[in-house]
Amino acid sequence: MAKLPRNNLKLNITSCQKLSSNTQRRSALIFPSLSSKPRLPAATNSLARNITPFINRLVTTTSSISITSNPTTSTKMSTSSTTATGQNPHNRQPSPTTPTPWLTPFLSHLHSLPPPSRSFTLSTLHPLPPSFSSTSTPTPFSSTVPVLPRARTCIYRGLWAQLPTNDKNPAELNPWVFESDLITFTTDARMEKAAEIVDTASGERIEEGGGMTGGGGPVEAVFWIESARDSESGEEKKVMTQWRVRGTAWLLGPDADGEGAAKVREALRQRMRRVPDKTPEDEKTWSWSKEVTAHFGNLSPVMRGTFKGPPPGQPVSFPPGKGEELGQEVEDLQDEVARRNFRVVVIVPTEVDQVDLSDARRPRRWLYLWRGKSYQAREAGGEVEGEWEKVEVWP
Repeated sequence: MAKLPRNNLKLNITSCQKLSSNTQRRSALIFPSLSSKPRLPAATNSLARNITPFINRLVTTTSSISITSNPTTSTKMSTSSTTATGQNPHNRQPSPTTPTPWLTPFLSHLHSLPPPSRSFTLSTLHPLPPSFSSTSTPTPFSSTVPVLPRARTCIYRGLWAQLPTNDKNPAELNPWVFESDLITFTTDARMEKAAEIVDTASGERIEEGGGMTGGGGPVEAVFWIESARDSESGEEKKVMTQWRVRGTAWLLGPDADGEGAAKVREALRQRMRRVPDKTPEDEKTWSWSKEVTAHFGNLSPVMRGTFKGPPPGQPVSFPPGKGEELGQEVEDLQDEVARRNFRVVVIVPTEVDQVDLSDARRPRRWLYLWRGKSYQAREAGGEVEGEWEKVEVWP
């Protein structure tokens, strides 16, 4: 992988004033409902080069990205580059064959909580506006910082392809064909985090989306489990564990089965394991758009109605559009307005950080790093467990 030249790491805010028409076009294509809402511009070419080293740290274990040293060209994904193992990334790696080592303890902590309490903090990168004077958001940072952090609380909606059973869900469910370690939550395409996930994706990763499906930007999800109820004894036990899940995020809309979303499906499919007793023929009965609809049906009618509300973040002095009202209930799982705005967000983890503070005298911390099929430990004291490397570090 080519390294970004040092002189390209410097960015003056004036370079953000010239917006990339291609990037704007891609964001508008993936999120057409955003076009009528005032929002920050998409990342510029210079901004993309500046944040690429950070993004690449998250995505190098799932794909190989070649950075051009020409300051006049944007970041690109090489179509002929090879992975760390010397394989062409277009020769798709087999799906994972072994259980994820961090998943069992993570789920045991999370599932011991009632569903409404299974929340986490999601952090994204927010591209700077073309000038500070055009936004009311103050910043203490210098003009050389290309992005600002954004964080908000989200609700965990299960693992991709393993939607929790809900007797009140009227949607037709997919057969149980796959397992994964891909964390999901739902969002409105008009919210800024949706645009941030798209706008901070490096180079052509943005173009891997269809009309409503896309993404690839870096995210971090932070779960704090203070205490949980033991499933057998029913007693409250101290957990005091923080889980930080870092990786890339992808947004899936009603067109997830479409031709334009093929590369998004490929990115996610590489991390989906076929259940042992299932066959390739069983895979043909599984539908991506059906899974998205099932997530929509898994919400209450009032929650579904929020996707027909006024544009999130828009001043109330602007009148909402036709049919956009608060407090609506949606029973129709194919409601045109609600489904246009509804997205399932899938996080593809590349690094998981577990900190156990249950023993104040002996806190412990582990890092889990995605290594794919390399089966090689790269950290001092690291041990490979399947496709992951596990290493204990000082807390």
